[in-house]
Amino acid sequence: MKKQILLLALMLFAVSGLYAQGYIFVNSEKIFKSQADYNEAIKQLEELTTAYQKNIDDAYATIEQTYNNYQAQKAYLSDTRRAEREEAIIAMERKVTDYQKEKFGPEGELMKKRLELIKPIQERVFGAINKYAEANGYTMVVDVVNNQTLLYYSPALNKTEEIITLLNQ
Repeated sequence: MKKQILLLALMLFAVSGLYAQGYIFVNSEKIFKSQADYNEAIKQLEELTTAYQKNIDDAYATIEQTYNNYQAQKAYLSDTRRAEREEAIIAMERKVTDYQKEKFGPEGELMKKRLELIKPIQERVFGAINKYAEANGYTMVVDVVNNQTLLYYSPALNKTEEIITLLNQ
């Protein structure tokens, strides 16, 4: 009788141990980087960022040159002409600042393009993670990327490769 109770107790511990492992870990960055369309989208965004930044840098170089010319000629200009040139330089700076906000701001073209390119990929990846978790009975998925509170996890619980395989089917 004591053996049966001990055996039953061990089985309960084993079952509760299995139930307690209803969580997995994934590396979302690795999953995203394994997707060709994600890498292509990132490349497009980087090219767009470079082009926008070049336009801004060129505009600031023009403003700086205009300002330096103004400084060199300032002594020879009338008060009216000085004020006009200063206003023109300020207007150029405002125009560049507006362009910068239009391209890089929270509602700017770069953010809109990022949403257009990345959001469908994110939805597909997160959908695959959800599908994998549900199919395998996991109740929680923890992303190990930039998780400052995660001090240790067992590599056996890392299911990143399985998610990548699921996405590539």
